[in-house]
Amino acid sequence: MPGKIVIADDATFIRIILKDLLTQGGYEVVAEATDGVEAIKKYFEFEPDVLFMNINMGEVSGIKAMLAILQKDPNAKVIICSADSRPETVLNAIKLGAKSFIVKPFMPEKIYDAIEKTIGDDLKFDVEF
Repeated sequence: MPGKIVIADDATFIRIILKDLLTQGGYEVVAEATDGVEAIKKYFEFEPDVLFMNINMGEVSGIKAMLAILQKDPNAKVIICSADSRPETVLNAIKLGAKSFIVKPFMPEKIYDAIEKTIGDDLKFDVEF
């Protein structure tokens, strides 16, 4: 089962929770990033199967970082994980290339389901509340 994952979130507690859930689920968290610039760097350094990305992370947002990554690697698989559940935010993320959108707070099964759909190329877009 593929499962190299990078987590990009400015909140330490979210990174800890996600890392614990992912590790318990059999995935390997190969790197963590605290902002969009670091997320881009870690993505290309570690070449993960999936990148979990928060939207609001300081100077370079998760959306801008996702666009920069997709420009160089159109096959990148990004799952947005954000507390911003406004329809326009979700639709914008979809339109720009996110493979899934999970709303915080999240349930572990939503995380696992999003990863499996994303890695398995079951790209019917899914929003998890």
